[in-house]
Amino acid sequence: MFASFMIDQMDALMLARIQFAFVISWHIIFPAFSIGLASWLTVLEFRWLRTGEPIYVEVYKHWVKIFAVVFGLGVVSGVVMSFQFGTNWAVFSDRAGNILGPLLAFEVLTAFFLEASFLGIMLFGWGRVSKRMHFASTAIVAIGTMISGFWILAANSFMQTPQGFMLGADGLLYPTNWIEIIFNPSFPYRYAHMMTAAFLTTAFVVGGIGAYYLQSKKHVEHRQHGRVMLGMAMIMAIFVAPAQVLIGDEHGLNTLEHQPAKVAAMEGIWEDERGAALRLFAIPDQKNQTNNYELSIPYVSGLILTHSLDGEVKGLKNWAPEDQPPVMIVFWAFRIMVGIGMLMVLIGLFSLYKYFKKQQFDPESKLFHRAWMMMTPLGFIALLAGWFVTETGRQPYTIYGVIRTAESMSPIAAQQVATTLIGFIVLYAFVFGAGSFYILRLIAQGPKPYEDPSDDHFYDHSVTEAQGRTLSGDKRAADKTKGPEEGLDEPADDVDDGGLR
Repeated sequence: MFASFMIDQMDALMLARIQFAFVISWHIIFPAFSIGLASWLTVLEFRWLRTGEPIYVEVYKHWVKIFAVVFGLGVVSGVVMSFQFGTNWAVFSDRAGNILGPLLAFEVLTAFFLEASFLGIMLFGWGRVSKRMHFASTAIVAIGTMISGFWILAANSFMQTPQGFMLGADGLLYPTNWIEIIFNPSFPYRYAHMMTAAFLTTAFVVGGIGAYYLQSKKHVEHRQHGRVMLGMAMIMAIFVAPAQVLIGDEHGLNTLEHQPAKVAAMEGIWEDERGAALRLFAIPDQKNQTNNYELSIPYVSGLILTHSLDGEVKGLKNWAPEDQPPVMIVFWAFRIMVGIGMLMVLIGLFSLYKYFKKQQFDPESKLFHRAWMMMTPLGFIALLAGWFVTETGRQPYTIYGVIRTAESMSPIAAQQVATTLIGFIVLYAFVFGAGSFYILRLIAQGPKPYEDPSDDHFYDHSVTEAQGRTLSGDKRAADKTKGPEEGLDEPADDVDDGGLR
């Protein structure tokens, strides 16, 4: 019944767009979280190596289990998204494959293989490799996640601001300058914006959970861990949240230059305006090309977008209705993203105040800790809202100004798309529901004590007798074990639970 209703109400193109939006919305959450977590885990392990304090390794071992789940879910969701390029968007893949194919291949060769190679050491190498080697593996995984983001955003930025290509007589895109393709006009701003968003999202998750440990009566033994989590998250909120505002401003100026229709939709501007007003609230009516129930502040948008009180911003009426993006979605997604960003800045200022008052870890600072707990999921919401602005604002194009979305779809029936969409919804509810439930259980359990660091048996360059393995040629050690020749080639039983303890 549901499938029939969907088919009756929407065509194959709309269903395919909804399906891709559903899949990529789930996918983007986990890679962004992985980027932030990997970098934070690197800092945690570095602090442990420098100080030797068990608290850092306890927090590390707790969060590395969460990282493993998040990383796995990101990989799974990414594979599904890739398949859609061949099923629902085969025409797009054919026309843009000469450019996007190599970019995605570079991501696999330079980033995914790097992450996969050292991920095993990071997750299971604790006590099996030297301390420095384990730290290097964590750092390499973190670097790999950022390299992965580099190539993915290079490909997506090309779709936003394409250059360095030629359009062949066969309708296919051919690369002419790979440097221009990779470092297209929007790429530097979008990469900086996305990486910062990943760090901030992770920081508010970690800080919110740290605040929870400080306030929860069930986690009295984890309050020291909560101090570490919240303290490190506060640094990100104090310094990085304001930096994100500045990066976002530069990104907006770049978008105004290259995608003015998207900016007009973000601001709800229909007519050309000098000193454009900031619409705090409005209900865009795209059919009638106007806003209903508008509440605005004069000159503010013009000042932000042009850095001038009388700067001109083009209105949506400069483009035909069929060339305009869906204004309602872009308009409100942008306000959600900016609103949450402002909340992050305010939480950063609140954190700075509490720091100078020496009250940031005081259990009596309930309002402060509850504010952090409230912010825990909002980073993900802001991340999704930002991607809705980016992707929906590019419409009606898959590659801006070059290939329209209607031209990119495979010749498939609406019933086929509706069936697979329902399948994805059911499957994702099960897989990601289970993954999210497991992560929540880990958070509820809290970090486990790191009772005896010597039990991990880190070794630097060789195996020693102290680690329980008989050395070749050491008769005295052999006598103490099984005999002169017995058991020499058996693996040492020097690690009982690996790195995911």
